[in-house]
Amino acid sequence: MNFKIISDSSSDILTVKNVAYSTVPLKISTSERVFTDTEALDTSEMLEYLSKYNGRSSSSCPNVSEWLSAFEDAENVFCVTITSGLSGSYNSACAALQEYTEADPKRKGYVIDSLSVGPESALIIEKLCELISEGNSFEEIVKKIDEYKKSTHLILWPA
Repeated sequence: MNFKIISDSSSDILTVKNVAYSTVPLKISTSERVFTDTEALDTSEMLEYLSKYNGRSSSSCPNVSEWLSAFEDAENVFCVTITSGLSGSYNSACAALQEYTEADPKRKGYVIDSLSVGPESALIIEKLCELISEGNSFEEIVKKIDEYKKSTHLILWPA
């Protein structure tokens, strides 16, 4: 089976071992510049620029075509996104996956909302790599990653 994992750049993971993997970048824009979160981004330069910039700035998530491009020709796609509560990345990945699977009904995909802005995405990606390397089927991976995600997401109740 041909598997691929794709995440938005909030995961801070650039490569993984033994599994096809790529990222799609988040962006920060001003009226004068766009900073794309790739390996080439000079964060020091961006922070310095933004600290001196007096205009409006905004952020944007990967669009549908960026997700589609990252899927390439994988038969089984797993997408991991920053929390849907703060970004449209999850919705964009879902729209891309729907288009991708409709184009070829043999393809399967699953979009995972990390419910986090921290290292939880990295934990999910590492677990996906493990499950794929173990030879699990697509359906087994979906079931196991959903169960695993419950253990990585800490809910703090009011005292």
